[in-house]
Amino acid sequence: MRYANNTMLNNILIQITMGAIKSGLYTEEQEKVATYAKAIGHPARVAILQELAKNQSCQCGELVLTVGLAQSTISQHLKELKNCGLVKGSISEDKPCYCLDRDKFGELIDFLQELKTQPTFKLSDCC
Repeated sequence: MRYANNTMLNNILIQITMGAIKSGLYTEEQEKVATYAKAIGHPARVAILQELAKNQSCQCGELVLTVGLAQSTISQHLKELKNCGLVKGSISEDKPCYCLDRDKFGELIDFLQELKTQPTFKLSDCC
């Protein structure tokens, strides 16, 4: 039993150390964009963002009707989008209201535009 615990502890220490080593490889901007990309990496979240972009704010119930998913599913996806900062939310009259954080979304768009306009970026060079 002692050997199993030591092995488990060693594995945990290796994972922690590797995470610490890798964390310095990327800029803050790269990590932020990766977080945004992970959050929008689900079609339901893309649909939610599209609906929120149409309005200044949107209640969860409206998203259920427009996106076509269950309330609990919408709530879970909104939680992920809110955690990464692309969506803001508040509770008004006992109803959660959500809206697109246009500043954060703009950061993502700006990064992608900058990437696209790099001098070496040529669509015709794609294999």
